Amino acid sequence: MEECSYCGQAFDDEAAYTAHLAADHEGELGAIDRRRVEEHETDTEASGLPTGPLVLGVVFGVAVLLVVYVTLFMGGGEGAPDVGQAGTAHEHGTIIVTVDGQTVDFSRDRYQVSQTGNSRFHFEGGSAVWHKHATGVTVEYALRVHGIQVSEDSVTVDGTTYRASDPGTEVVVEVNGESVDPGEYVLQGASDASAAEQGDRVRVVVRTNGS
Repeated sequence: MEECSYCGQAFDDEAAYTAHLAADHEGELGAIDRRRVEEHETDTEASGLPTGPLVLGVVFGVAVLLVVYVTLFMGGGEGAPDVGQAGTAHEHGTIIVTVDGQTVDFSRDRYQVSQTGNSRFHFEGGSAVWHKHATGVTVEYALRVHGIQVSEDSVTVDGTTYRASDPGTEVVVEVNGESVDPGEYVLQGASDASAAEQGDRVRVVVRTNGS
C-alpha cells in the first residue's frame, strides 16, 4: 500500500501512486518524485503497452531479487564481515535523508523489514524509527540495506548519485549534528523504541542548485 505524501490518498501499488503524482501533483513534486514520474512516463512512451501489470511485475521481481541479495549477502556473515549476528544488540534511533527538500519516507512499505528481509537493521510496524539488532552496524550499512548508497561526500538515491564535487551540490552526512565517515561510524541507540530520539540521530542532506 502506497500513501501519497502530498494529499494522503492511498494506492494499491507504486504504478498507480506514480500516475497519481503525475496527474494531480505535477507542480508540487520534489526531486525524487519528479524523477520517478519522468521515468514512469519514459517507460510508458517507449513500450506503448499497458504499464500497470508490467510495472507491478517488474517491481515484484526486483523485490524478490532484493530480498535474496539482502538475505545472502547482508543478512549472513559473508556480505557484512564487521556486522555481528542478529540478536547481538537491540537499539533504536532516527534517520532523516533529504534530497533537495524532499525527505525519504522510511515508513513506506518498501523500506520495512517485510520487504528488505534484513533482521540486523530495519524499520518495522510502519514506523520510521530504526531498529538495530546486531553489533557493528555502520551508517553506510544501514542505508545500503535500504537501497541508498552514502559516503562522506556522495549520496545515491533512486539510481541518481549526488557528489559534493559537482558544481552547486552540497552533501551533508551527520550523526547528532557532527560530520562522520558513514563507513566507519557505528550506530548507537536507545534500548526502547519509544526513546528513539535519545539514540543516534542520523541526518543525510543533499542540496543542489535551486533547492
